Amino acid sequence: MAVKIRLKRMGAKKRPFYRVVVADSRSPRDGKVIDTIGHYNPLDGKIEIKEDAALKWLKQGAQPTDTAKDILSKSGIMTKFHEEKRGK
Repeated sequence: MAVKIRLKRMGAKKRPFYRVVVADSRSPRDGKVIDTIGHYNPLDGKIEIKEDAALKWLKQGAQPTDTAKDILSKSGIMTKFHEEKRGK
């Protein structure tokens, strides 16, 4: 099973916010999820990610989408993941 870290759109029309979720790559964008690891509001720029959950899924091989990777980078999680991977 290929697992992805991606965004799930929520909110009203023209007032979106996104949940950062872990889901099977074959499931629909707003379909069944395995785990919710945070949320992102593009209107005010708020990013809240559960760092321990995100690192756990990255270590288990979950692949973030391009947008999810940018959000994880802005919150500093990708840097920590690469440092742990290199053994620093």
